[in-house]
Amino acid sequence: MTRRALLLLAGLLIACSGVLLPAPSWGATRDASVGTTRLNPTILVGTGGVTWSEVSPRITPALWSLLRDGATAALSIHSVYLNTCPVDGWLGLSAGNRAAAPGPGQDGSRQAGDACPRIPTVDSGVVPGWGSDVAAAAATKFDSRLGTLGETLAANGQCVQAVGPGAGLGAAYLSGSVPRYAAYDAAQLTDRLSRCRVTLVDVGSLRDPADVAPSERQGGLPSRDAQLRAIDARIAEVLAAAPSGSDVMVASMADAGQTARLGLVAARGPDFGSGTLRSTSTRQTGLVQAPDLTVTLLAAGGVPAPPELGGAVLRRDSAGDSSADGATARLRGLVDQDEASQEVHDLVPPFFYGLVGAQLAIYVIALLLWRSGRGSTANRRHLLATMRRIAVVGSAVPVSTFLANLLPWWRFSVPMVSLVASVAVFTAVISAVALVGPWARRVTGPMAVVSLVTVIVLAADVVLGSHLQLSSLLGLQPVVGGRFYGVGNVTFAVFASAALLLGVAVSGHFVNQGRPRHAAGAAVAIGLVALAVDGAPMWGADGGGPPALLPGLAYFVLAILGIRMTWRRGLLVVAGTAGLFVLVAVGDWLRPAQSRSHLGRFVQSIIDGGASDIVTRKLDQNLSILLSTPLAMLVPVGLVLAIVVLARPVERGPRALRPVYERCPTLRPGLVALLITLTIGFVANDSGVAIPANGAIIAIPLVIALCLGVLEEQVRASGATRSPRR
Repeated sequence: MTRRALLLLAGLLIACSGVLLPAPSWGATRDASVGTTRLNPTILVGTGGVTWSEVSPRITPALWSLLRDGATAALSIHSVYLNTCPVDGWLGLSAGNRAAAPGPGQDGSRQAGDACPRIPTVDSGVVPGWGSDVAAAAATKFDSRLGTLGETLAANGQCVQAVGPGAGLGAAYLSGSVPRYAAYDAAQLTDRLSRCRVTLVDVGSLRDPADVAPSERQGGLPSRDAQLRAIDARIAEVLAAAPSGSDVMVASMADAGQTARLGLVAARGPDFGSGTLRSTSTRQTGLVQAPDLTVTLLAAGGVPAPPELGGAVLRRDSAGDSSADGATARLRGLVDQDEASQEVHDLVPPFFYGLVGAQLAIYVIALLLWRSGRGSTANRRHLLATMRRIAVVGSAVPVSTFLANLLPWWRFSVPMVSLVASVAVFTAVISAVALVGPWARRVTGPMAVVSLVTVIVLAADVVLGSHLQLSSLLGLQPVVGGRFYGVGNVTFAVFASAALLLGVAVSGHFVNQGRPRHAAGAAVAIGLVALAVDGAPMWGADGGGPPALLPGLAYFVLAILGIRMTWRRGLLVVAGTAGLFVLVAVGDWLRPAQSRSHLGRFVQSIIDGGASDIVTRKLDQNLSILLSTPLAMLVPVGLVLAIVVLARPVERGPRALRPVYERCPTLRPGLVALLITLTIGFVANDSGVAIPANGAIIAIPLVIALCLGVLEEQVRASGATRSPRR
C-alpha cells in the first residue's frame, strides 16, 4: 500500500511538471530595439491628471491629433500610495518602478488627504532633497533605485536632456545630478530637443480643484478646461519643435487629486503609426503600465534594460484607421477602460459586503430548516426546495461577476445598479441551467453544473487573455496595477474551490457505482487541468496557487483510493510541491527577460539580492490586511473551526452531515482538500486573507444546497412511508 501511494504521488507530481512547465524558448529572438543603432531621437512629454475621458478635438487638439495619427493606450500609474502625485510619477519614471516622495509623517509616509509634495527644481545641476527621495524609495521595499534611467543611459554612452522640473527628476543619475537640464522655454525647444537621443519634457500637470488637498488650492486653481488647454498648448509646442524623424510620446503619469484613475499614453513617429499600444508586461492591448515607459526610453537609446525592471518595450499592436471616425472608435475603447476601472474599484467593497450578508442570511435560514422538524411534510419539502434553489443562485454569483463584463455596465448613469443587474442576468441563467434538466434530480447535480461553468469560464478567460477579469468585482483592478493577466488571489480562490467541488461531484458518482479508480482518475484529470491553467507562465502565471492546490489534490486522490495520508506521504507531497514550484519558476526565468512572468522575475530578484524585500513587503501587506478590520480577523478563526469539525472521524462528527456523506462519499475528503488549499493559500500569498473568504462564497452555498437536497430526499421518503398509514 505504501509503495502504491508513493508511486501515485510521484506520478501526480510528474504529470504536474509536464503541464506547468512553460514551452521552451531557447531560440527566442531578443527585443529588436535593444542593442541596435537607431538614428531617430525619442521625446517623452510628461504630464499628470489627464485621462482619455477629457480628450476632444475642441479642448485638446494636440492630444486628439496624437490619438488620430499615433498609437495609444490607457496607462496604469499606481505608485506607492492610493493616489499618485506628479512628483511620484516622475520618480517612478526615474526608477522604472514604484516610487514616491516623502510625506509629512514622521516616518516619511503620506496619508489620504495629504497635499502632494511639490516637484523640486534642479539647482546647479542637482535635484534638491534627492537623498530624502532615495531614502523614501528604499523604505517602501519595492526595490526601486532612483536614477536608474539616467544612470543606465549614461553608463552606455547615451545622454538624456531634461526640460522642466519633473523631467529633471526623471533624468537624474543615481547621485541626483542632472548634467543636462533646462527650464521650459518654447523659444529654445528646437535646440533642446535635438541634443540627446532621449529627451524628457515636463509640460505641467492638471490638478482637480475639487479633488486636491486644501493646501494645494491656496491662491486658487484654474478650471479643468483652462488647465487642459494650457497643457495641450505646450504639447503642441513640443510636437512642432521635435526634430524630423523623432518619436514623441505623451504620458499622463499622475492623478489629478485623491481619486485614482488610469492615465493616458500616446506615441507618434517612425516607430508608432496609428493604432493601439501593447506591452508584454501587461499582455493587454490598449493597457500598459508606467514602468513600460522607462524600458521603452532605454530601448530608444539602444540600451538594454536592467533585468529587475518589470516593464517592457511599448509596441504598436496593429495598424489602425487614422480618420476621425477611427480615432473616435479608439477613444471609445480607451474611455471604456478608464471608466470601468474607476467605477468598479469603488463598487467592490459594498458589493462584497452585500454578497456576504446575503449568504449569511442563507446559512442561518438553512441551519434553522436543518434543525426544525415542525410543519407538514409538504410545507417542509417546499421550504427546503426553495432554500436549496436560493443557495444555488448564491453559488452562481461569483462567476457571474466576471461574465458581467460582457455587458458595458459602466456606461450607465448609475453604475452600481447596472452592474448588479448585469450580474443578476448571468446568475439567473446559470442557476436556471443548474436547477433544470436531468442532472437536477441528483443531489450533486447543481453543484456539478455551477462548478463546471465556473471552471470553464475562468479557464477560458485566462487562456484567452484575462479580459473578463480586468475591472471585474472579483478580478484584476488595473487602477491598482498589481496584476494585469493570469490568475490573481481572488480568482484563484473561486477557481480552485470550483475545481475541487467539481471533483467531489464527479468522483462521488463513480464511488457510488463502486469504481474508486475511475473516481480518482476523474479527480486527477480535473486537478491537472486546474493546475495547468493556474500555474503555466503563459496562462495563469500564479506562483502561490499550485503550491496550495497540489497538496489538497494529492490528499483528495489518496482519500478516494482509501490510502491514509501519513507523515511520510505528507512530506513527499510538500517536497514535491516545493520542487515543482522551483522547476516552473526556473523554467520561466530561462525565457527571455521580456517574456518572463513574475515567477521568472522573482528568480532574478533572488540572483540580484532583492528577494528579501519582496518577501517582506508581501508579508507586511498580508499582516496589515489581516489586522485592518474585525471581519478579516474572522478568516483564521473560521479556518480553525473548519479544521476542528473536519478533523473528527465521521462517526464522531456532526450527526446531521452523516447522511450527506453517505449520499456523496467523497464530500468529506473533498472538503478537507479544499480546506488544505485555502489554508495554504491564506498563509503563503500576499493578500492571502482574501483566498478563504472568496473561496467560501462559492463553496459554502454549494455545500448547503447539497445538504438541503439530501434533507429534502429524507423528508420525501418519510412522507411516502407515512402515507399508507393514513
